[in-house]
Amino acid sequence: MPHAVSRTLTALVMAAVLATPLRADGDGDAGAYLAARVAESENDFRAAAGWYGKAILSDSGNARLLEGAILAELGNGDFAIAAEAARQLKALGGPPSQLAEFALLADEAQREDYAAILAAAEGDRDLGELVNALVQAWAHVGAGKMSEAITAFDAVIATPGLEAFGLYHKALALASVGDLEGADAILSGRASGPIFVMRRGVFAHAQILSQLERNAEALALLDSSFGTGPDPIIDDLRRRLQAGEPLPFDTVRTARDGIAEVFFTVSTALNGEADAVYTLLHLRVAGYLRPDHTDALLLTADVLDRLGQLELAVETYALFTPDSPAYVAAEIGRANALRAQGKSDAALEALQALARSHGTLIGVQFALGDLLRMEERFDEAEVAYTAALDLLPEIGPDDWVLFFYRGICHEQSQDWAAAEADFRRSLDLNPNQPQVLNYLGYGLVDRGEKLEEALGLIEKAVAADPEKGYIIDSLAWAYFRLGRYEDALEPMERASLLEPVDPIVTDHLGDVYWMVGRKLEAQFQWRRALSFDPTEKDAERIRRKLDKGLDTVMAEEAAGAVPVKAAEVGD
Repeated sequence: MPHAVSRTLTALVMAAVLATPLRADGDGDAGAYLAARVAESENDFRAAAGWYGKAILSDSGNARLLEGAILAELGNGDFAIAAEAARQLKALGGPPSQLAEFALLADEAQREDYAAILAAAEGDRDLGELVNALVQAWAHVGAGKMSEAITAFDAVIATPGLEAFGLYHKALALASVGDLEGADAILSGRASGPIFVMRRGVFAHAQILSQLERNAEALALLDSSFGTGPDPIIDDLRRRLQAGEPLPFDTVRTARDGIAEVFFTVSTALNGEADAVYTLLHLRVAGYLRPDHTDALLLTADVLDRLGQLELAVETYALFTPDSPAYVAAEIGRANALRAQGKSDAALEALQALARSHGTLIGVQFALGDLLRMEERFDEAEVAYTAALDLLPEIGPDDWVLFFYRGICHEQSQDWAAAEADFRRSLDLNPNQPQVLNYLGYGLVDRGEKLEEALGLIEKAVAADPEKGYIIDSLAWAYFRLGRYEDALEPMERASLLEPVDPIVTDHLGDVYWMVGRKLEAQFQWRRALSFDPTEKDAERIRRKLDKGLDTVMAEEAAGAVPVKAAEVGD
């Protein structure tokens, strides 16, 4: 059964790919250099490239400046400038630079200069044990030396912890030169036992089976690997297979594609484990050598997003055209990045357009609901979540989140009956989910309903996730609403330690202090809460407490049935 690389295997791969550290030495134009370093520290590759370029104008032989420029240009995806800077750095004759070798290898592979790649492999090029070995093997394929390539792949297979990578790339290499039976034998596990492959590897195997006129087996492989739920990319493959169409083997068409696949494969192992910039470098090489590498582009955009480079992320997502099977995933990613940029209107426009063109996809309605909910347009969000639920062929445990989010929308729209029903349905699907337990429990406490059950729900939530300050706040607040002020004190103080700048938690701590007679401390906490940017409604209530005291405010609220807000789960 194909599935993701294990964590142990990932650790072994990281040891094999993390070779010499990225380094730089020297000075240059002081102002431009300092600006470049600041931009680099913020992962602002575009700004860093500009400042390094300016500094190099006054000191073109400075190794540190050249290496910084290479990093910035690789981060931008500008390989022409990166390769030129790498050649200049290499000509200085200093210590080996891994950054320069990234750029030079990418340039050689793009030009399909496999002799140069093999010559560099015999020299001081070091991109890590795994990358070195797999690139060398693919260079042999490109040079027409298949026997040497097989020997090189087999050497990787013989390396403990790297077997799956060697087998996978050997299978791709065999398929790329027409040995489809040999590739199938490896990927099916008949040749060397079961191997671990990820999503892209399953697609490659399905293509190979289709080329062998075994479309039914290819369909069965897709179903067993991914289930039968809707997915634009998998649905496109299924449609073509069901129509009897032979899928072309295009996962790796040439040795250059193979080298691109090396960098993508390694990037997936590094992703989330190594420094994100290092992962990005591998992805940039993959995308440069294979501009139509859908998976590399999507992951590149995601990594750029996580690095805070939202403009570059949006530009990368925008590379996908509406006829691409990955367009939906890219547009959802673009919308998320736009919202993170503060461009909520543009994000909403993108998702609404997607809902018009691909509204029968659950993920599209889910994404639209999430954005509308985060923008506090709860009635519209409820409609989108309901549409997503209506599209489910059957409801399973993973669907708890749809009911939970829709319940939040109902609750925020003052429809508690519908909210409670959704929260309880969510718990039916995932009985120990702490966010749902907390939200339902607090909602009941706040309404003064089913108080014993409510307290039990919140206590269960705390037991499931004891480090979440907002959940512990709910426990303390439940005690508070039940008049058990002394019991509320310890969990409220603990919640404040876990959420030290949350205005709601801090406000609640002040309330508890007031009710146990610590009124000066209560006023101090209320003033702190005002400094943490509460909502205007909450701020007005805090000012009333500072002016009149909590007892008077609570009496006024009791007379007018004014609800008190609780700390809530974040976006």
